[in-house]
Amino acid sequence: MPVLVMKFGGTSVATLDRIRRAAKRVGVEVAKGYDVIVIVSAMSGETNKLVGFVNETSPLYDAREYDAIVSSGENVTAGLMALTLQEMDVPARSWQGWQVPVRTTDAHSAARIEEIPTDNINAKFGEGMKVAVVAGFQGLSPQGRITTLGRGGSDTTAVAFAAAFGAERCDIYTDVDGVYTTDPRVEAKARKLDKIAFEEMLELASLGAKVLQTRSVELAMRYKVKLRVLSSFEEQSDEAGTLVCDEEEIMESNVVAGVAFSRDEAKLTLMSVADRPGIAATIFTALSDAGVNVDMIVQNISEEGRTDMTWSCPVDQVVRAEKAMQKAHEDGVINYQELVADKGVAKVSVVGIGMRSHTGVAAKMFKVLSDEGINIKVITTSEIKISVLIDRKYMELAVQALHDAFELDKAA
Repeated sequence: MPVLVMKFGGTSVATLDRIRRAAKRVGVEVAKGYDVIVIVSAMSGETNKLVGFVNETSPLYDAREYDAIVSSGENVTAGLMALTLQEMDVPARSWQGWQVPVRTTDAHSAARIEEIPTDNINAKFGEGMKVAVVAGFQGLSPQGRITTLGRGGSDTTAVAFAAAFGAERCDIYTDVDGVYTTDPRVEAKARKLDKIAFEEMLELASLGAKVLQTRSVELAMRYKVKLRVLSSFEEQSDEAGTLVCDEEEIMESNVVAGVAFSRDEAKLTLMSVADRPGIAATIFTALSDAGVNVDMIVQNISEEGRTDMTWSCPVDQVVRAEKAMQKAHEDGVINYQELVADKGVAKVSVVGIGMRSHTGVAAKMFKVLSDEGINIKVITTSEIKISVLIDRKYMELAVQALHDAFELDKAA
């Protein structure tokens, strides 16, 4: 039988009624002749509650026990979904990560999937099971302990299963009905996309769009897994949602596919750093060792053997960055005058595969922002994206102005 993977996020399984609604969708696909692998998240709010218990019990917790605790929410959902399907006379069985097994690295709370053997589940499909309900977000370390894949990891679980089982498609059910040109809560004219290329979705996900986890899109692109983003709460047709696929499957597309943004950014500048070979490696190694997720980087022109180094990072990592630089300074590793932090910035980006073959996108973006009186603090570019850091108070204005300027409310 062909295999279909269906993933249901926390809001889609938040109550028993919603689990029943999701189970009915699974039943429809079984009736079409599919063997279905259902990946489930914990019920909405459950993981946050479990994380709160861990932090209250042990602020400096053992990551192995953290994983054992926070992964339990998915086990509950998987069991309830399997029971619901059984009540519908659909042969179903729940599977925890260790039972498959989903083999991962031993990086607890941020493990990566290394292998998903198909023998156990395929054997049960051969015996008449129609639905394998798998707890997302979790796996098994080489030491035989439960691991978790990081927040949003159920998306990654779903794509990895689709790749391992050669699934026809991987459907991601969430609380939105597809991928939009930008967040409809910021721009009312945002338009749902019927199709979007893997590369565009990867950029949008990494730049702040919350629809799909970045690692799940990376996996889908690598293994050519067709992804479809759908709403759990609306009636579906075969053309519903947004299909994330190869660029070649999209006949026509706008130059810019979407505008992404991230509110909670910070800009840090190391003033008057000794300009010598290897200084950048020293700075960013120290930040990496401290767990700071650096994004945009700019180095000013050197004058009299000194330079300024600027980078952006999530605003909640500023203290970590400051401590790392202070320690490096005290240890005599990095010689600088001052570290200046600006916690009031946001990142706004335009993304589109059409930018490869069209000139003038950057000029148009910068003019739009200039016309709105918005000053650009940092710029970075790639083949299919342009990102800028601006004052956070202008973020919504920038998104709306760029959405209008590139006419994203209109299809190609």
